Amino acid sequence: MTRDPLHIKSTGSEFPLILGRDVSGVVMECGLNVSYFKPGDEVWAAVPPWKQGTLSEFVLASGNEISRKPQCLSHTQAASLPYVGLTTWSAMRQVGGLNQDNCSNKRVLIFGASGGVGTFAIQLMKAWGAHVTAVCSQDASELVKRLRADDVVDYKSGRVEEQLKKLPLFDFILDNIGGSTEKWAPELLKKWSGATYVSLVTPFLVNVDRLGVADGMLQTGVTIGAKAVKHLCKGIHYRWAFFAPSGVYLDEIADLVDAGKIQPVIDDVFSFSDVPKAFQKVEEGHARGKTVVNVTNKQTNK
Repeated sequence: MTRDPLHIKSTGSEFPLILGRDVSGVVMECGLNVSYFKPGDEVWAAVPPWKQGTLSEFVLASGNEISRKPQCLSHTQAASLPYVGLTTWSAMRQVGGLNQDNCSNKRVLIFGASGGVGTFAIQLMKAWGAHVTAVCSQDASELVKRLRADDVVDYKSGRVEEQLKKLPLFDFILDNIGGSTEKWAPELLKKWSGATYVSLVTPFLVNVDRLGVADGMLQTGVTIGAKAVKHLCKGIHYRWAFFAPSGVYLDEIADLVDAGKIQPVIDDVFSFSDVPKAFQKVEEGHARGKTVVNVTNKQTNK
C-alpha cells in the first residue's frame, strides 16, 4: 500500500487499466493528512471501481478505504475477503437492515451460496444467529455445510422452486443469481412482516452501455422504482445492493474474523505471472469461494 507518484493522477477510467479490487499488504507511505495509519502497518482494503485496481506491486488507496488486516490471517487469506465482505455487508446490513441484534431465529435464503459473496454471507448470518438455507450445486454442499448452513438445496436435483416451497417462508433472501429466479423467489418471503428480497444482479451497467450514463441511470431508477412498488403491494420489500468501499466496515469484519466467526474460502491461488489464467478461471464460473493472485512471493503469516 503506497502513495506511488506514478499513480496519483491515475483514475479507473484511464488506460492502461489496472484490474482487481481486493488488496492486503503493508503501508509504504502515507499522505500528510493520514494519522490513523503509518508505514509498516499491515492493512487490507477493497478499492472502488472508479480508481485503478490492485493487481500491482503498489496500490494507492484513501485512508477511509483501508483497515488493519485481521491478525490471524496471512496476506493471501486476507486478500480474499474485502470485496465480497463489503458487498455482503452492503446487501445484508446497509440495504437489508440485518444486524447482530435482530437476526436471531430469522430465516435467510441465499442463492449462489458457494461463491465468494455466498460463502461470506452464510458465515455472517450464522455469526448473527440466523437460520440459513443455502442454494448451490451438490458438489458444493459439503463446503456450505462446513460453513454451518442449516439447510442445503441442490439446484441441479429437480426444480429448486418446488424444493424451496416445501420449506417454511423466509424473512430475507439474498440473490446472487438473478435471471428467472427473481420471477418466483420473492413468493418465498413472509408477507407483511418486513421481509426483504435483495438482489446483487442489476441492469445498471447494461443500461449505461446501451443508453449512456444519464439515460442509463434514469432507466435503472425507473426499473428499481417500479419493482419496489410492485413488491411492496404484495407485502414485501425489494432492493438492489452494490459494493461500497469502507474501512470502518472492514474494521467490524476484521473483528469477526479474529473472533473465528468468519474464515476465508479460497478456491485457487495464482502467481502474478499467471493473472490471465486467474481471470479465465473466474470467467468459467462455479467458483468455490475466491480466486487470489499473489503479486509477490513474500507472505506474512501474522
